[in-house]
Amino acid sequence: MPPQPDDCLFCMLVRDGDHVHRADGFVAINDINPLAPVHVLVLPERHVDTFRDVSEFDADEAKRMLEFVAETARVVGLEDYRVVVNVGPGGGQTVFHLHWHILGGQTLTERNL
Repeated sequence: MPPQPDDCLFCMLVRDGDHVHRADGFVAINDINPLAPVHVLVLPERHVDTFRDVSEFDADEAKRMLEFVAETARVVGLEDYRVVVNVGPGGGQTVFHLHWHILGGQTLTERNL
């Protein structure tokens, strides 16, 4: 695994978290403040601050990341779901390690944004 910042919460969870799914350089964990009955976070194992930096992934890795998001939704039993990426503080990002929210398990409304 590439070097990761010592103070990044999500880097710590990549190393030592309770993963609901792990494969191919990515992990999925349950969100500790869920906005839906199923609320999972998908994280790359290597530290990338935000979606703005997605160009740090080569094309194959970016493709695998999206495939992992879809695979994780299947693994946690979702057929209908929402995928969200918060970018920057104004976009609601509070942890600066790129992550995707997968929300489902109910009919979603704006409350789940």
